[in-house]
Amino acid sequence: MLVLVNLERERSDIIDRFKKAIKSSAEVVNGFYVTGDADFLLYITARSMEDYEQFTRQFFYRNSDIKGFKTMVIMDRVKAGFAVRIKGLAKD
Repeated sequence: MLVLVNLERERSDIIDRFKKAIKSSAEVVNGFYVTGDADFLLYITARSMEDYEQFTRQFFYRNSDIKGFKTMVIMDRVKAGFAVRIKGLAKD
């Protein structure tokens, strides 16, 4: 799942607490502090929707710093990778 997370307030102590929670969660594969409509974008894994529901209850609903979250279920991974091509280092 990809999850957009909005915090109650954008204060440094709240942001730091949430970053720590992200780092300590095995279900969160990647976490990004972003600009725009959400404060964070999380890439989360779960074996089933039931497991994901349990995760949301523990990770999101019990955290009073979270205003809300929006889940997007990944239907198909079309392309995945993190390589960044740097011009001048690779031959064309």
